[in-house]
Amino acid sequence: MTSRPLNLSANVIGALFMTAAMGVFAVEDALIKAAGAMMPLGQVMILFGLGGALVFATLTRIRREPLFTADVVSLPMRIRVGFEITGRLFYFLAITLTPLSAATVILQATPLVVVASAALVFGETVGWRRWAAIIIGLVGVIIIIRPGSDSFSALSLLAVIGMLGFAGRDLASRAAPASISTALLGLYGFLSVVVAGSLFALWDGTPFVWLDLWGWLVLCAAVIAGVFAYSFLMKAMRTGEISAVTPFRYARLLFGVALGVILFGESLSPTILLGSGLIVCSGLFIVWRAKQAA
Repeated sequence: MTSRPLNLSANVIGALFMTAAMGVFAVEDALIKAAGAMMPLGQVMILFGLGGALVFATLTRIRREPLFTADVVSLPMRIRVGFEITGRLFYFLAITLTPLSAATVILQATPLVVVASAALVFGETVGWRRWAAIIIGLVGVIIIIRPGSDSFSALSLLAVIGMLGFAGRDLASRAAPASISTALLGLYGFLSVVVAGSLFALWDGTPFVWLDLWGWLVLCAAVIAGVFAYSFLMKAMRTGEISAVTPFRYARLLFGVALGVILFGESLSPTILLGSGLIVCSGLFIVWRAKQAA
């Protein structure tokens, strides 16, 4: 008789952590976009990644955990790092070169791709209703980027590639060894940002610039936001039931769109509103169907 109130309390706390994580992730995106206007993107990614890696390395050592184990170089972790590099690089490019609101909306399709990939890769059961929802959500992405229209921009594909990279990372995380702690995952996640930034800097060839006080403050704030957002996300996933807290991931869309409009003067077109509606409704339906099946 007492388990239901306890589960309800845990789910409420988990939902609050998830909402907080999505809000801080949106703040991180806005800070990265602002930093990208002051320095080369490769420099932003390298400094951001080093800052986050330093924080998580410190947390790992405080907990007396090793910074490296054999599981770190296991095949699932190598695959995860590859997808992390891809997702970080192209999503950072997207939020720097395209409207923050549009990139944030496209990112919300990540759970749809994860569910579809889990069915194809891990053989998870996905009924026709969820497949239909996945297709509708992906149609929402197509509506946003509008391929073939006069308003189509190839830059919008940056967010799509970044979203696919994050979906692959999340999928690989399911197969990652359980012995790797959250702090250690955070450490190598931020080191992946350093690698991505270094690769882009070599390709771009733009010389780095010396930051003024404001530039350092923006970067430090982005690192702090990234660390807190990642920690809140892990806390949410480990506090409440996944089916109960996952829908609150879509709060990032509200935060991201609001910051894009308020801070960067972006406007919301009817296609973005329609596409985001399809993506969110499809994602929420998939979560609901998964809970019903359980």
